[in-house]
Amino acid sequence: MRALIESARDPSFPAEIALVLSNRPEAAGLAFARANTIPCAIVDHKIYNTREAFETAMQAVLESHRIEIICLAGFLRLLTSLFVEQWQGRLLNIHPALLPAYRGLHTHQRALADGVKIHGCTVYFVSAVMDEGPIIAQAAVAVLDADTPETLAARVLTQEHIIYPAALARVAEGSLSVQGNRVFSGDAAIELTPLLVPPD
Repeated sequence: MRALIESARDPSFPAEIALVLSNRPEAAGLAFARANTIPCAIVDHKIYNTREAFETAMQAVLESHRIEIICLAGFLRLLTSLFVEQWQGRLLNIHPALLPAYRGLHTHQRALADGVKIHGCTVYFVSAVMDEGPIIAQAAVAVLDADTPETLAARVLTQEHIIYPAALARVAEGSLSVQGNRVFSGDAAIELTPLLVPPD
């Protein structure tokens, strides 16, 4: 979230961060958003009896602020297919792994346990299936022999802060198209980042 807000400060950035919406009143990101004079809203999922009621309340807030694109950042609740379909092609998420590998949680621990040599992050259009949808951008980092989940997570996070704003910019510009499960810019699959980021 912070990377998106900071990138959008550039007058040339094609999107405005118009609202930070959280389902947790204590979320740390709200204080950062308020400090940057960005409107904030809270829709606490705990006060709703059903997922649909919670999402209806979120939808009302999003519509009242005239939101056009949603970027999930640290939002850990699964969304229903009805909500996702309303935002198809306008709902982005970032995941700390090279999807389709390592969907779900604890991605860095799992990657190290499997002994992979390359790990990374993915920005994608959200679909009704968790951590599945057309991939907008990916960045990869080398896994080092001395890595722990914490050191690997830190290097992946650096790349997340690069590719998420870049992906949002491309979506906001309207320069992307989706064909099947692939995202294209013009006539070719997009390339936002190098395949492999060398270790420091």
